[in-house]
Amino acid sequence: MAADPRFANWAAGLEDHLERALPPADRAPQRLHAAMRHAVLGGGKRMRALLVYASGTLLQTDEATLHAPAIAVELIHAYSLVHDDLPAMDDDDLRRGKPTVHIAFDEATAILAGDALQTRAFEQLAAAAVDATLRVDWLATLAQASGAAGMCGGQALDIDATGTRQTLDQLQRMHALKTGALIRAAVRMGALAGGADTATLARLDDFATALGLAFQVRDDILDIEASSEQLGKTAGKDVAQAKSTYPALLGMDGAKVKLAELDGRMREALAPYDGDADALRALGDLAIHRAH
Repeated sequence: MAADPRFANWAAGLEDHLERALPPADRAPQRLHAAMRHAVLGGGKRMRALLVYASGTLLQTDEATLHAPAIAVELIHAYSLVHDDLPAMDDDDLRRGKPTVHIAFDEATAILAGDALQTRAFEQLAAAAVDATLRVDWLATLAQASGAAGMCGGQALDIDATGTRQTLDQLQRMHALKTGALIRAAVRMGALAGGADTATLARLDDFATALGLAFQVRDDILDIEASSEQLGKTAGKDVAQAKSTYPALLGMDGAKVKLAELDGRMREALAPYDGDADALRALGDLAIHRAH
């Protein structure tokens, strides 16, 4: 399936919204603001923001309503990457084809930039021009996905597991938190904006859960098969750090079988929605087949 033609328009519009959501680089404290902009602008697949737009579109939501959660989820994702790349975490020097924030600036500035991006995300949701109930639902969804019950918890499990061999269940649990939680939040925030009922939210959560795992399985495969230039980050890090991955536990062929199984789960979850779910289907397809 080719990329949905709406993706380019959504991504271009999002870049403008992110630009306006961030403080100008020439405003004090300039170094912090420049680091925030370095982390967010001019790169990335914008998968999580596109999921917000695609999920909202499924329910015929006004696109303007989706800007705030799309911005917020990208700011949270950017903050997580800044902190994940720190020497105390994954210790990486390349992200999105550019030096990581602690390399381009310094470690203290990178920590502060991540903190500031996280709080800015919640400011965006709190100030959104929507009903207060929807704002609170968005805030709760993103907060849960970002904290100890989601992304931060997954990163902690990842650190604890480095150098050990995890079971497949442990690996899936870790990635369901580290990668999957924010993907599920993105889909859910778009659906909440469209007034989704309980059954629709549950079905979209099934889709997003499969998508989050598929994204990670494909990431593990690419860490072996792709180059640093293709990935925009350091290739081979998982093997070098003795991390458990899907290819390590299942073999490369087994990992690709797992990916196909997750593809089927995504398609089954979206089956009732016909053409209204085409954008979500295309994003699932991109996650399965992406080359970087």
